[in-house]
Amino acid sequence: MDQDPGFIAALEEAKKGAAEGGVPIGACLVSKDGKILGRGHNMRVQKGSATLHAEISALENSGRLPASAYEGATMYTTLSPCDMCTGACVLYKVKRVVIGENKNFVGGEQYLQNRGIEVVVMENEECKQLMEKFIREKPDVWNEDIGV
Repeated sequence: MDQDPGFIAALEEAKKGAAEGGVPIGACLVSKDGKILGRGHNMRVQKGSATLHAEISALENSGRLPASAYEGATMYTTLSPCDMCTGACVLYKVKRVVIGENKNFVGGEQYLQNRGIEVVVMENEECKQLMEKFIREKPDVWNEDIGV
């Protein structure tokens, strides 16, 4: 699954966020027929935003689509999604959430599963190291990002 185009795009986005000085989390939304609908990365630092997490950024970059475009899609994200991003996946009837890693943060995985959404945790070492480095170097920004 490390070679999946959706995951590769999410990881590229996470690296882009890190290079911009932001939180290194990336996401990519892929339709049920395999088309990338949108991709993005956490832009809270770069845009001074309260809500522009990676998954929200990917949805935003998908543009305004009919609800049927999201239904059955897969959200790839480099880190376990927070409650806000979990809710967005539920709202848009995403079928599956593929998570790069959940050692640095565990979000709404159980809630997703309770709502019938498949959750796959890849335990990707590169995702884990990106977050560990960021948390170590910018703990104040990280705590702000997760609402602490």
